[in-house]
Amino acid sequence: MTRPITLFTGQWADLPLEQVCRLAAEWGYDGLEIACWGDHFEVDRALAEPSYIADRRALLAEHGLEVYAISTHLVSQTVCDAIIDDRHKAIVPARIWGDGEAEAVRTRAAAELADTARAAAALGVETVIGFTGSPIWHYLAMFPPVAPEVIDRGYEEFARRFNPILDVFDSVGVRFAHEVHPSEIAYDYWSTARALDAIGRRPAFGLNFDPSHFVWQDLDPVGFLYDFKDRIYHVDCKDAAKHLNGRNGRLGSHLPWGDPRRGWDFVSTGHGEVPWERVFRMLNSIGYDGPISVEWEDAGMERLVGAPEALGFVRRLAAIEPPQASFDAAFAQND
Repeated sequence: MTRPITLFTGQWADLPLEQVCRLAAEWGYDGLEIACWGDHFEVDRALAEPSYIADRRALLAEHGLEVYAISTHLVSQTVCDAIIDDRHKAIVPARIWGDGEAEAVRTRAAAELADTARAAAALGVETVIGFTGSPIWHYLAMFPPVAPEVIDRGYEEFARRFNPILDVFDSVGVRFAHEVHPSEIAYDYWSTARALDAIGRRPAFGLNFDPSHFVWQDLDPVGFLYDFKDRIYHVDCKDAAKHLNGRNGRLGSHLPWGDPRRGWDFVSTGHGEVPWERVFRMLNSIGYDGPISVEWEDAGMERLVGAPEALGFVRRLAAIEPPQASFDAAFAQND
């Protein structure tokens, strides 16, 4: 089961796409998961400029790379967030932010997400990865007390905002892969199940599996893969390590990445607590044959070291494949 190994360009968007292509090719990546920010993939240009898609394709081909997914985490975050503020202004294009009026920003972000599906189809890509934002994440502590119907309305709002977007995804033959992640409508096991139920488990909405977000929540990423096997549309490889020592807390204490007082941190793939071999064996078991994308995030490691090292680590795991025959077949007696 040969799966392409790609590099997610989101953490490299300060560099031109041409430079990222050159680096990824030199390291031996098969392709890219291209971010829709920086100059890497601009949705408005992809739909407005006749040569844009061809130029992106030519750049990839020049370096022997393919593209298997595009990612719109920043714009899609804005579709459902209850609180729209300067954090969003910093991450979305000025044309999405406009005058900053919250509902207008959400409306423009929703339109851009629908256009992202159209741009993906034009690029020949079947999967768009992103976040959803959440109308109810700010209620997580459940104090002051939150009535159950408030949470119900949050999932209803998510469905109301996302179903029209998913109609566009369906119309162009593209799938949305939501990354299960704190601050989103689906951030753990049960919120994932409820989010899928909220949109009627329609096939246009699936999951981007990133096990790093499971580690610090003490969730089982392997069991998650099995239970949601029909919804795993894409896989990102990112790692996390916990430092819960009685003073460092799970919630991070509003401390920046890499601060030794944090209770956990993202680390380069293979340097944390994700049970990677079990993850890859389960990917084999559920028949996942899509791309494996390395997402480099590590406040304590230079990315030019982490990205090629992670590729070698993932290639060794990806080489684990089921045998052609059962290991106990040799014990069978011929009559």
